[in-house]
Amino acid sequence: MRWMWIDRVIAFEPRKRLVAVKNVSLAEEHLHQHFAAEGALAPCPVMPSSLILEGMAQTAGILVGSVHDFREKVVLAKVASATFERDIHPGETLRYDATIERMDDMGASTVGIVDRYSFVDNAWAPVGRIELMFSHLDQNRAGTEFPEENFVFGENFRTLLEGAGLRKFTRL
Repeated sequence: MRWMWIDRVIAFEPRKRLVAVKNVSLAEEHLHQHFAAEGALAPCPVMPSSLILEGMAQTAGILVGSVHDFREKVVLAKVASATFERDIHPGETLRYDATIERMDDMGASTVGIVDRYSFVDNAWAPVGRIELMFSHLDQNRAGTEFPEENFVFGENFRTLLEGAGLRKFTRL
């Protein structure tokens, strides 16, 4: 099973920027464990920072992969930095805004800004900033076989792109 931590692509500037959103719902099982009720403490469901980071990695990875029409196997090579200013709760929407800082044959570096929309406050607010580095496996490990199922660019990914009107990329 491939976990998708973005729901929809809302903006795309080829070779530059991709923006995606994730609606956080109490129906998501991981929220019941993070943080569950304990003793006299009431439950306080919060989206784990690691999953917020994964959502940005998927957003930025799609952007990096799109540069070469998804012909390269793109993998997350390094989390250069990640800072988070606030927790994310059910009922809020995350917005991942990824931009490419550097791109070459071996990989790319990206910067991502994460915001959240609270329907209670009726406003966007900053959540954090994430700097990621990606590697092109085909360039860096030429001759090595890598199973296709290990990469994000599968059927769910195609459906996500098609829903965003990016049909050009769904014929992989």
